[in-house]
Amino acid sequence: MRAHPLATDAALALGAFVSMVFGSFADPHGPHGPTFGTRTPEAFSLLLMLLGAAALVLRRRRPRAVLAATCALSLLELTTGEPRAPVVMCAVISLYTVAARTDRPTTWRIGLLTMAGLTGVAMLAGPLPWYAQENLGIFAWTGMAAAAGDAVRSRRAFIDAIRERAERAERTREEEARRRVAEERLRIARDLHDVVAHHIALVNVQAGVAAHVMDKRPDQAKEALAHVRDASRSALNELRATVGLLRQSGDPEAPTEPAPGLAVLDALVDTFRHAGLPVEVIVQLAHAGADPLPAAVDLAAYRVIQEALTNVRKHAGAGARAEVSVVRVGPSVEVTVLDDGGAAPVPSTAPHAEPADPGGGHGLLGMRERAGALGGSCFAGHRYGGGYRVHAVLPVQ
Repeated sequence: MRAHPLATDAALALGAFVSMVFGSFADPHGPHGPTFGTRTPEAFSLLLMLLGAAALVLRRRRPRAVLAATCALSLLELTTGEPRAPVVMCAVISLYTVAARTDRPTTWRIGLLTMAGLTGVAMLAGPLPWYAQENLGIFAWTGMAAAAGDAVRSRRAFIDAIRERAERAERTREEEARRRVAEERLRIARDLHDVVAHHIALVNVQAGVAAHVMDKRPDQAKEALAHVRDASRSALNELRATVGLLRQSGDPEAPTEPAPGLAVLDALVDTFRHAGLPVEVIVQLAHAGADPLPAAVDLAAYRVIQEALTNVRKHAGAGARAEVSVVRVGPSVEVTVLDDGGAAPVPSTAPHAEPADPGGGHGLLGMRERAGALGGSCFAGHRYGGGYRVHAVLPVQ
């Protein structure tokens, strides 16, 4: 029916025409109810029924025009037909179509006008008394047609709204899934950068020391190579843990060790001290009534310190010293990493400055993104008199 609406309306029109012709032979006032064979419709009434049924073929394309045409044919039959034929059935079907395809105010305006017009003409200009049941039947049938059409329209609108909400919810779920995937990729990229940048920087420094003292001080070269081995092993372990997040949940080889945090901050600082960077650490987190740090805040603080110290080791001058402080202030944790710039202060065009490093800047960006993801902030910039300062505020809740 939806694929061939014109054929459906043609079949409906044919059924309406057969019903009207069949009903025109019935006398509703027989001695024992409606009887057939006691009256015969006029040729003009048959023509009006044929024209009304033919107009119903176009009821979906031009609903209001078809309603006007069928009402005109019905009025013509009501004023001239004797005996009266049920041409008004075409108007009833047309009114239902208009009600099903317009809004409610329009439906009732057109419906009341049709009901009043057809019933009034039937009562005042027809051959039957005004109180005849045929006249009251016109009023009832047109009213039911308008009500039924409005109910069908409301149900279709309700179903369309449910379908639209379901489609929108599906689109929202897909967009949310894509957003989560993008966030997870960004987080994994941040972790990989932190791990690789930190450990490769240490490996590079220790390898340079080993190459420099290999001939004259083999013991110190051997110690530097041992640090290279330890740093590379740590890098491999952390890379394995990070990449393991990309595996299937059922993979038995997926790592289960916890993510790094401030609990292993001493081990992190020791790697920099072995690489020749003196680091002083101050951690003040515990006080009366304080809850432990959430895992996300703990990891973010660790990564900020790791990246900041890596930048100090890579970009600061010889003999640089660093200070790390992690202090809980009210509802936030403040992480500060300072360095004095070493023997040669870092100029504004050094790679230590984010805008001057054409191939870098990912570490500083990663620190800001980590802090921003928790609702905090991160500032990184040069200190007056030389050196660099990284300051991150991480909300605990």
